[in-house]
Amino acid sequence: MGGFAPGQDRDPDGLAASARAALVREIELSGAWAGDPVWRAAFEAVPRHLFVPYYYVGAVGGYERRWNGHPDPAARERWLRGAYADTPLATRLRDGELLSSSSQPSLMAMMLVALGVADGDRVLEIGAGTGYNAALLCHRLGDDGLVTTVDLDPEITESARRHLAAAGFHPAVVTGDGARGVPERAPFDRVIATCALSAVPPAWVAQCRPGGRVLTPLATGLVTLAVRDPRHAEGRFLETPAYFVPLRGGEPAAGLPAPGLSGVPRWVRDDDLFRFLLALSRGGLDPREAYALWEREGAPRRERYGVTVRDGRGWAWLDDPEGPYVWPLPV
Repeated sequence: MGGFAPGQDRDPDGLAASARAALVREIELSGAWAGDPVWRAAFEAVPRHLFVPYYYVGAVGGYERRWNGHPDPAARERWLRGAYADTPLATRLRDGELLSSSSQPSLMAMMLVALGVADGDRVLEIGAGTGYNAALLCHRLGDDGLVTTVDLDPEITESARRHLAAAGFHPAVVTGDGARGVPERAPFDRVIATCALSAVPPAWVAQCRPGGRVLTPLATGLVTLAVRDPRHAEGRFLETPAYFVPLRGGEPAAGLPAPGLSGVPRWVRDDDLFRFLLALSRGGLDPREAYALWEREGAPRRERYGVTVRDGRGWAWLDDPEGPYVWPLPV
């Protein structure tokens, strides 16, 4: 894809189609939707660039804004190509703080496969973001009221609504605290969060039908909970790491603790799996206890951990919810 004459745009529709096809091939190679290839059609069809009319990329001294209305055609092409990169895109900043982003497409594909959506399912998405994930769900399930997406910030929900309409999708877009769910549209068969919390809100379990599923980021991982009844859900983490913008309005997500690591070897302090254990067991283990467990259990991978939510309380565990390694999650 070579250059073009100054002041002239290459065919934007053709460029978008080519870039989208390249993204689909990249996700295919990652194996993200191997368990449910039907999602390939959604990523082929939904134009991501309509959901990111502008975004920010890291630059010396801060961020560079890329947008679809830049007067320079070369800059517009950089924006369009970047919209189809398999990478998260920062979409909202305030005083240098990241408020919202469009997640990495291959991670989105993996999460949608893990959600286990079936025809006719009613899905609640926590964290509307740009609206792109809701569009993928609408493409899979149809545009007849099965998809609900919620966000606390009215500016985010309004822009998501506009992006979705431009792409031809019309899910229910609700402004509200995602930690409380959307009770007026419950029950749901699936709940998926695209923002991080420090615990699983009981409202999500209560608003999900028995036999349903909740998928949410937690402590730099992704946990999938099978809903037993409105007061009880349980499940394990997926193997992949995941880092998301914290949910605004709910409890802040557990961060990655840095202080108090004396007694822990330096090479262990930076180990992703050790830091996952620290974040998950925060308040239940001090770093030296966590290191002793981590070493004793052979540096356990994420999929050995799980979470139980029951009667308004939640706890994390290693290997067995009734075993010796159990830590309370914030209420």
